[in-house]
Amino acid sequence: MKNLFFIALAALFVFSCSNDDDVIVAQCGKPQNVLANNITFNSATIDWDNNNASSYTIEYGVSGFTLGTGTSADVSNNSADLSGLDANTTYDVYVRTNCSATNTSMYTDVERFTTAAPLVVPQFTTNLSDMYIYQGNMNDLNPSPYVFEYDLNTPLFTDYAHKQRLIALPPGTTMDYVDDGFPDFPDNTVITKSFYYLNDERDASQGKYIIETRVLIKIEGNWQLGNYKWNNDQTDAVLDDTSSHVLVDYIDANGTTQQVDYVIPSAQQCFDCHSNAGEETPIGPKLRTMNFNNQLQDFINAGHLGNLTDPSTVATLPDWSDDVNYTLEERARAYFDINCAHCHQDGGFCEFQSQLRLTYETPFAESYIQERSSSIDNRMRNYNEGFSMPLIGTTMVHNEGYALIYEYLNSL
Repeated sequence: MKNLFFIALAALFVFSCSNDDDVIVAQCGKPQNVLANNITFNSATIDWDNNNASSYTIEYGVSGFTLGTGTSADVSNNSADLSGLDANTTYDVYVRTNCSATNTSMYTDVERFTTAAPLVVPQFTTNLSDMYIYQGNMNDLNPSPYVFEYDLNTPLFTDYAHKQRLIALPPGTTMDYVDDGFPDFPDNTVITKSFYYLNDERDASQGKYIIETRVLIKIEGNWQLGNYKWNNDQTDAVLDDTSSHVLVDYIDANGTTQQVDYVIPSAQQCFDCHSNAGEETPIGPKLRTMNFNNQLQDFINAGHLGNLTDPSTVATLPDWSDDVNYTLEERARAYFDINCAHCHQDGGFCEFQSQLRLTYETPFAESYIQERSSSIDNRMRNYNEGFSMPLIGTTMVHNEGYALIYEYLNSL
């Protein structure tokens, strides 16, 4: 009897313990292969392999955040769309599986991604930085990925200042070929030109001093112009349409210290040059002026220039400084075109003040260059404010340019 009692007691003990935990729960498996896709300046899609769970929790935040302090959400499939993110910012993402209310997996290892740069803002903001034309430190003038740089075969002279020329097209658009002149720019195109001096022309690593950034925006078919003046700290520029003077010291290529009393033009002065028949217009980015060093082909390859397959069909404005490949007349006419023709043409600011017609394509007999040669020389030989040509944008004689024009006029 005594043995039977202990056997029965043992059986009762085993039966009772088996009821304490009648189901063995398997460990909830972590999601696998978490990836960030479709990354924009303010959104991203997070995907991972489906492990047949009905619920997942995703948590994310600026890189380095502590789990439990980020933004989290429960989702019912193996994908999550994140929105409202900050541009040009690195984020960390973690995902876990929710097998049940009381059984969840560990979080995955971190998935890290960086949002894209913000889109260029086609509006005249108070501060240039808010247009997002540049990325990184403003004074590096490092263009946004949505901006491309262009150059001119013969550039405008502005007191020996350097210039950075940029174009920002709306995403998915191109500037389209029409003829050798301006391409057809889409609405919301932004064109900028920044003026600066190298602190030492012999060594660019010594930095630069930026003075102004002029901005053209095409709004509802019309160009509008604004001017941004850079602060002394070179951290930003402010929209300011008034004229002002900036004293700049720099060391030239010969090691000589130069001082320039640089004049920033007013909005009205800019309009005087950037207008034709009363409407604002760009000056520089004509296809014939940009057609050198395969630049147009580069634009085509990058998807910036449409409606053109063969850049060789576009004329090229000569380089005024190239005395090997161009004649004296070609070089002089090119110099006149970029420095003077925006005013001295039909519809230009000087249309009724002067007979001169100085676009490169104007036949010499119709240009009045020979008839007005003495006046041209007189207005270029010395600098006299309000009399010298060009009237705006210079405070000194362009010695090399004048030497070219002097030689040309004497050859007529």
